[in-house]
Amino acid sequence: MKNNIKVERAIKNLTQEELANQVGVSRQTINAMEANKYVPSTVLALKIAKVFNKSVEDIFILEKGD
Repeated sequence: MKNNIKVERAIKNLTQEELANQVGVSRQTINAMEANKYVPSTVLALKIAKVFNKSVEDIFILEKGD
């Protein structure tokens, strides 16, 4: 699964730390998700989508094999 978190953060001018604080995780977790090394829980994906005022499908994209 890939995602658009980094792009959405840039649009909203948010740092990884600021996004992490808003959704209740560490900056390292945000970094791992942006690097596609960590797949978030459903709750975390919903929280991230809410910060960006987008649907989960706008932020997280399934790839072949997922």
